[in-house]
Amino acid sequence: MNSILIKNAEIITMNAKEEIFHGDIYIIDDRIAEIGHQLPYVASKVIDASGRTVIPGFIQTHIHLCQTLFRGQADDLELMDWLKQKIWPLEASHDEESIYYSALLGIGELLQSGTTTVVDMETVHHTESAFKAIAESGIRALAGKVMMDKGLEVPVLLRENTKESIQQSVDLLEKWHNHDSGRVQYAFCPRFVVSCTEELLTNVRDLSKKYDVKVHTHASENATEIMIVEREHGMRNVVYLDHLGLANERLILAHCIWLDDEEKRIIKERGVKVSHCPGSNLKLASGIAEIPSLLDSHAHVSLGADGAPCNNNLDMFNEMRLAALIQKPANGPTAMNARTVFRMATIGGAKAVGMEQEIGSIVAGKKADLAILNLNDFHVYPSFDLDPISRIVYSATRADVETTIVNGKIVMENRRMNTIDKEIVLKESNKSIKRLVKRLETILY
Repeated sequence: MNSILIKNAEIITMNAKEEIFHGDIYIIDDRIAEIGHQLPYVASKVIDASGRTVIPGFIQTHIHLCQTLFRGQADDLELMDWLKQKIWPLEASHDEESIYYSALLGIGELLQSGTTTVVDMETVHHTESAFKAIAESGIRALAGKVMMDKGLEVPVLLRENTKESIQQSVDLLEKWHNHDSGRVQYAFCPRFVVSCTEELLTNVRDLSKKYDVKVHTHASENATEIMIVEREHGMRNVVYLDHLGLANERLILAHCIWLDDEEKRIIKERGVKVSHCPGSNLKLASGIAEIPSLLDSHAHVSLGADGAPCNNNLDMFNEMRLAALIQKPANGPTAMNARTVFRMATIGGAKAVGMEQEIGSIVAGKKADLAILNLNDFHVYPSFDLDPISRIVYSATRADVETTIVNGKIVMENRRMNTIDKEIVLKESNKSIKRLVKRLETILY
């Protein structure tokens, strides 16, 4: 039995009452065994968290680990140009090794900034390498290979045969879903309606129900995208997905910026989950999602950084701050307050992945997914008589994360990574992107 005792911490529980108190957390193996004051246990590992703040690990519900290598390679473009000119050719250039190091590079950044769970969309090929990186790193993830069986301006290497795309996805699911007692799970990932035939999407619908797994896709991110969908199908994105029977509680939609009232109604009534990605939406000039109105309708909304080439970081602190600030000019200073966005980053993310009984809050019996913050520095002081959640959302940064625990394992301690060799990953990442950029010259359309 492995055990960890975290002592003397300020604990932001995000339990049903959103209680905050000073005390101890006792962890046995992968679960929180007890929370209380001056717990009397002897543990394998004792962490003195005096002057520290413990929070639930962040849950990011839209990430592309396969794109981390492309950071800085596709700046200052709108979505469709970004995809066609840069991202799709780079994804087509990937090999097994580059996917592996791209995933590890992203995971290192995520763990270092307190994110313990991600919903990850890979590219068409070599997804096995990403799953290996996820498994080795210790992060909790729902991941899947991207599915693309349609599109005229897509590199040849990304154009899939429908049956092969489905079979490869099922093969990966049957190998990786529920790996390590459920820490790694599979999600079907059709890229977006523009890249997918109706045959593929209806198969995904049926397979998602059969295996009881999530479907993770993009929707209504860009006005041009919506025009294409309306031209091809005679209806808007979310209406079309609902028409196919995909709009249900297993569906996670990234972005959802350009929704009309009917689409908002469908999202709310069908239990569809929305992943809000403010950093990406701003950088690609896609727009500002109407998150306050979605929340007012009791829709499920969580947060994600998207990919490194459209952000350019995977930092939940950045996403929380942006999510709060960008709504205030139009909706007033109380719109998207600190607690609302912190809730979206923790228990809201847990609800999006259907794991609110396991993660997202610090509660006895739940999985031990935690981050320990050191908020003793110039940029977060003074601390007297302040709401600690406001301090975190508006002032803290990823550099304030000292220790990250996933599934009861310390993956980073005192800013030192335990499951990833940082020097090797940085070195191999540079080698990999250099190789991919050279390979671009050979990519055919």
